[in-house]
Amino acid sequence: MSAVYSVDVRIAAPVNDTEVTDRVADAVRTLFPEADPEQRPGELAAEVHTMDGFSQLLHEYEILDTARSVFFDSLSGDRFAFDLKKQAAFEGRVNFAVGDPSELGDIHVEVIVREPDAESYIDYVAPPTEDGTPVDTE
Repeated sequence: MSAVYSVDVRIAAPVNDTEVTDRVADAVRTLFPEADPEQRPGELAAEVHTMDGFSQLLHEYEILDTARSVFFDSLSGDRFAFDLKKQAAFEGRVNFAVGDPSELGDIHVEVIVREPDAESYIDYVAPPTEDGTPVDTE
């Protein structure tokens, strides 16, 4: 039996004058296939209630340990946040942004976990690994 998660995932991506809005929306949907970005002044925003598509990418690119580190570094109570490189997303890749934001701006993601708890949800999205292979924690 799998756990039921109640999460709100808020995604915001700046759209610069030199960028095509639809291309930025495609980049967001590449990382979060469930997203339907809406245009706001200077940005695209979306809210989804799952990170399953993103989790599949983390598994595919074998960056679960990196993701866990980023998620736990920002964990505060029931929420965590992270930034992703927009240029990498244009190319269909996941690249966590650290340090100064890129020239085009980064995709900002905030995750609020209502049920059961943020640590369990992180384990679901990016499970612990041993020698790079996900470990069954149940």
